[in-house]
Amino acid sequence: MSTTQPTRQVVLNLETTSLTSANGDRIIEIAAVELMARNISGSHLHTYLNPERDIDSAAQAIHGLSREMLQDKPKFSDIADEFIEFIRDARLVVHNAPFDLGFLRNELSSLGLPNIEELCPVIFDTLSVAREQRRGKKNSLDALCTAHQINVPDNDMRGALLDAYMLAEVYLAMTNGPPHEGRETEGK
Repeated sequence: MSTTQPTRQVVLNLETTSLTSANGDRIIEIAAVELMARNISGSHLHTYLNPERDIDSAAQAIHGLSREMLQDKPKFSDIADEFIEFIRDARLVVHNAPFDLGFLRNELSSLGLPNIEELCPVIFDTLSVAREQRRGKKNSLDALCTAHQINVPDNDMRGALLDAYMLAEVYLAMTNGPPHEGRETEGK
């Protein structure tokens, strides 16, 4: 495995049917925003997905997406190749990486595809880094946007794409300085 850092980053955000990937919950919205040379390139991947299962009412209250709304959307298997092509070999930036990566591992594994750490060997977890940088403070995406003076729209149900763009701004603000130990994990 190469030790050089990728120059391309992809900021990822998901919405899901519930909170536990181990229980068969699924991805229902996926957004990935490309950064090149520390700038938002304007290129992104965004899609809603048919989870082929019910959506937990607590999750639905967060994102506002229902099974009925997603019935005519593609399944993850339909967009897997496009998703892999978009993220492959990029530094993946995720807020609360264990959550999102668990869902992606399950989806990719069910299709016999490479795991996320093989596709993106460098993963940056903004939540983990924020917890180091801002001990004892709230480190939700909204709290980090406020701390870094990034505009947060007054919309309770923003969706994965807007959150991915906001996370991209947070990532750029968080990393606008010397490297910090523990920011990235190498895929295993």
